[in-house]
Parts: sequence; structure tokens; C-alpha cells
Amino acid sequence: MSWSEDTINLGYLPLLDAAPLLLAQELGYFSEAGLKVRLSREASWANIRDKLCAGTLQGAQLLVPMLISVNLGLNRVKTALTSSFVLNQNGNSFTVSIALREQLRKINPEAMASAHTSVLTLKRLIQQRRERGEAAFTFAVVYPYSCHNYLLRYWLAAGGIHPDQDVNLVVIPPSQMVAQLNSGRIDGFCAGEPWGQLAASMGSGHTLCSTYDIWHNAPEKVLAMNQDWADQHPEVYSSLLTVLLKACRWLGETANREDALLLLAQPHCLGTEADFLHWGLLAGKHNFHQHSANYPWPAHMAWLAAQMLRWGHLGSMQVPENYLHEIFPTKIFRTICVQEGLPVPPIDAPTQVGYHAAPWQCGDVSLGADRFIDGVRFDSSRITEYLQQFPISNLPK
Repeated sequence: MSWSEDTINLGYLPLLDAAPLLLAQELGYFSEAGLKVRLSREASWANIRDKLCAGTLQGAQLLVPMLISVNLGLNRVKTALTSSFVLNQNGNSFTVSIALREQLRKINPEAMASAHTSVLTLKRLIQQRRERGEAAFTFAVVYPYSCHNYLLRYWLAAGGIHPDQDVNLVVIPPSQMVAQLNSGRIDGFCAGEPWGQLAASMGSGHTLCSTYDIWHNAPEKVLAMNQDWADQHPEVYSSLLTVLLKACRWLGETANREDALLLLAQPHCLGTEADFLHWGLLAGKHNFHQHSANYPWPAHMAWLAAQMLRWGHLGSMQVPENYLHEIFPTKIFRTICVQEGLPVPPIDAPTQVGYHAAPWQCGDVSLGADRFIDGVRFDSSRITEYLQQFPISNLPK
């Protein structure tokens, strides 16, 4: 496959977590580094997937599990992709209709007190509706292989709700979520901002919980690149990641957030009123740089692969840890850290996730809390034992 030598085509969806790409362009960081980057605004994740596979895009903002699925050829779509850079942690929320919120409140006036209380109340509501012979709730996610899907499933299962038996899960592009909620076709959705806040501002939705409540500081979007392109242009690829790290560091400074809101709200960027971006950017729901957020921590990627196994999305396939290291190589990021004078994540990063309720230190780098809503801990060296402890899954009994 031949590549344009002077232009890097990168795709994105108009979501707040595309901010590093958009700000690197708006702040002139790409041009300062001698990079000619064309950002392509896309309509859906399937659109981005197809253009990455066709070579129309050399790279894109992408969902972590989606990167795994394309490399493995799930759904008969296969291309070698790689990522050494996480664009952000957190940032998604589960928004329900006002009608569903009121049903939950009727059962338990304290249903909104926490993500844990709300899912337990939802379990009771689902049981009552089943006894009355009423239809199951329909919840939407943005893509089958997405953090939205796996964190929503984790939250439901933690409350005793089987995501494939007790509710209907459907896939809808992020930009259509609010309209589908308004029409009553879905009862809730898990998506990135600004869609949850838009639904709330219109009086049609209520944010029940954020994905941070389910897994503190989960990786969300990555910069995915075509493996062939990355192999053929190692120096350009390194420069591209260095620029994105610079943009993330700028965005990580609280003093820059108001300026970032104004830049991102422009029609050619996100095209959304700054007020709708405020919650995600200024309330700390998105983490673009703090606590080594941009590093592709191997244990994080392994946890997401384990969820794909848990729900039967890999069939009989296993995803060995060394294969994930090939998809998410870390050497280039550590090299950039040395060049930029930043703390360098260790080569022998911990295999455990879910052990910390507060920020903690790993070698020279500071990491954020990583607890799960149910307190279950994960060790990527013991995936089989980890999965066997869950009463709700699609694994063979």
C-alpha cells in the first residue's frame, strides 16, 4: 500500500475526547513540528473502521476494544493496527430517560445516591416489570467492541442484571443517541460527552452514573495507526505522538481549560456549545494527561480483553498477553518520555488493576485510583481464574 508522504489523514468523531487531536491542530502544534495533518470528521465508529481498513485514513481516534477486534478480524474486518498513545481516560456516562429515572425513584427515593444504589434499584425495577409481563428496557452503546459496552455490562452485572438476558443492548452512533432517547425508542444510553449533557439540557435525560464510577480512570480512546504506515514512518510517527503529548499536557493544565472550551466549540471542531462541554472538561470527568493517562498500560488493555472473553465476543479465542503487547507497544512512549524529560513508566509494569482507591506511585510515575465498582481485583497473569469468579457471564459453565 502506498502512502502520501506529506499528509497524515487522521479520523475522529465529534466527541470531547477528540480534544488532543483538535487542539494540536488549533494550537499549531502539528505545523510547528513540520507535520501536515488532515483531520477528518466522521459520522460513526464503523465509518472510521472501514476507512482505516481501506487505507483512506492512516490513523484515527479509536475505541480500545475496537482496536483489538480489528486486529483479530472479528466481524470479518481485519487490518493490522497499532497504538502507543491513550488520548484520555474516563469521559463516558450512562444517561437514562426521565421516565426511567422517575420509576427508579418511585422504588427507592435514594436511587440516585450512587452508581451502586442505582444499579441495585434498577435490578428491582426489572424484576417488577418482568412479573407484570412488560417489555425489557433497551439501552444503547456506541459500538459492540467499546469501553461503553463493556463498562455498562460490568455495571449491570455487578447489580445482578444479565446484559444479554435482562435488558436489550443495541448499537447506535453517538450523534443519534439523544434523538433516539427523545423518541422513546431507547430507555438509556452510554456515550461520551457532549451527548449526556445535551440530553440533560433538553430535559429528556438524566445522567445516572459516569464510567469513572464503574472503573476509576479506565482508558477510553487511543490514537490507532495503520501498522504498515507506522513501520514505514517511524520518525514521523514518533513526532506525531510527541505533538499529541504536548497537546495533552496543555489540556491538563487547569488554567487552559476555558480557552480549550472555546476552541473546541468552534463549528469546524466539535460544533457544540461550550456549556455542553463544560461538565466533561471542567468537572474533571475526562483525564487527558494526569497520572500517566497517555501511557498504554498493559494491564488495562488485558482487562478489556478479559471482558471481551467474559461476554463471548472472542468466541473460543484467547488473547495472550504478549499479543496485546504487540498491538499496544510501549517502547516508543517511554522513549518520548526520556526525550521530553518526563517520568518514564517502567518496562515491568504491574499486572494488577483494581487495587488502589487513591492515587499511588509506580516507579517514578504517579498513577490514579483504579478501583472497580464491585471491588473485584484483576491480575492479567491469571485471567482464567479472574473470569471464573463471576456468576453472570457468557462463558461456558
